[in-house]
Amino acid sequence: MISVEVINNKTITDVPYFKASGIHIGLRKKEKKDLCVIYSEKKAVAAGVFTKNKVKAAPVIVDMNHIGSRNTQAIVVNSGYANSCTGSKGIEDAYEMARVTADCLGLKPEEVLVASTGRIGVSLPMDKVIPGIRCGCSELSYSGGKDAEEAILTTDTFTKSIFVELNIDNRKVYIGGIAKGSGMVHPNMGTILGFIASNINITKEMLTKALKDSVTDSYNMISVDGDTSTNDMAIVLANCTAGNNLIDQENSQYYKFKEALDFVNKELSKMIAKDGEGATKLIEISLKGARSKEDARICAKSVISSSLVKSAFFGSDANWGRIMCSLGYSGADFTPQKVDIVFKNNSGAIMVVNKGAAAIFNKQLVEEILKQDYVNILIDLNDGIHDAVAWGCDLTYDYVKINGYYWT
Repeated sequence: MISVEVINNKTITDVPYFKASGIHIGLRKKEKKDLCVIYSEKKAVAAGVFTKNKVKAAPVIVDMNHIGSRNTQAIVVNSGYANSCTGSKGIEDAYEMARVTADCLGLKPEEVLVASTGRIGVSLPMDKVIPGIRCGCSELSYSGGKDAEEAILTTDTFTKSIFVELNIDNRKVYIGGIAKGSGMVHPNMGTILGFIASNINITKEMLTKALKDSVTDSYNMISVDGDTSTNDMAIVLANCTAGNNLIDQENSQYYKFKEALDFVNKELSKMIAKDGEGATKLIEISLKGARSKEDARICAKSVISSSLVKSAFFGSDANWGRIMCSLGYSGADFTPQKVDIVFKNNSGAIMVVNKGAAAIFNKQLVEEILKQDYVNILIDLNDGIHDAVAWGCDLTYDYVKINGYYWT
């Protein structure tokens, strides 16, 4: 059990020396907030993980160049337009977003990171974006975190935020995170934007290692619809003001921070999975007994990514055969005749598969479990000691409606 305290109603701007803003500049309809700026008043180190989609949005290309800076103090984000597949003009626009933000805050352009989310293939209306950035920078405040949470959303139905506190070297260390993600979400990240602020005193190299390892077991273990986005990224800024001894190696203090970062990213991942477009259920796959960690991840991902499994859970149908099928084509090394599967939540727990074959179970109890808005699928391969957890949601009629008319 990790020693972190979750503090409700706090967000990234409750991390010392972090400010943020979230405003409406006309990129989205109905006066919804659509641009945010996150800013550390103190110099900060940054780490980033970006989409593995070969088609990368312009902000991703820019950030992959800027992330090498030894100082990163700001992130500017717009929603409504993805600035993806927009050619050289799109890249120029992303660099311009960084330049304008830097000018407003007295930074170098490479000390600013950029993110966009929304429709692919449409150029940014820079006549709105440039003055919008200037306004966003002028409205930065220590109470702007909640507005920033709203400004990064697209089809999300709720904001996603978490704030934790822990002690390192008898100093208070804070980690605040906000994220967006609802559709086009699949392992290797999806339309996920995650922004994390901390006051931890850590080197850029150790922060980068911590984030990359953390993403493997958090954002990369979610699937909503099987599509990996062109825009996704997870960014951590650490302004090193906590006063703890500098973390520059993998010591006990590093692992304490890493566990807290894992917790933050996993909680944000679950929120994203729960908010899958049109979703009615959060599905959690808890898999154990694999021969290797990679086999465990592969199996858990395969089940959570299956459209047939997702459809069955939407219908509260105990079609465990689809789970066995998805395990079978995953490519992982396991023995089908050893597999046990249990469905579990607050309504109870019941085994539906025993040693790879149908178990005798109470259909009424199974139905009660599957009708709830959270279902935990416990899978034991009984083949080893390794485990993994993945998160997703059911596949509903509303998912098709939302995405069938997304462009229009």
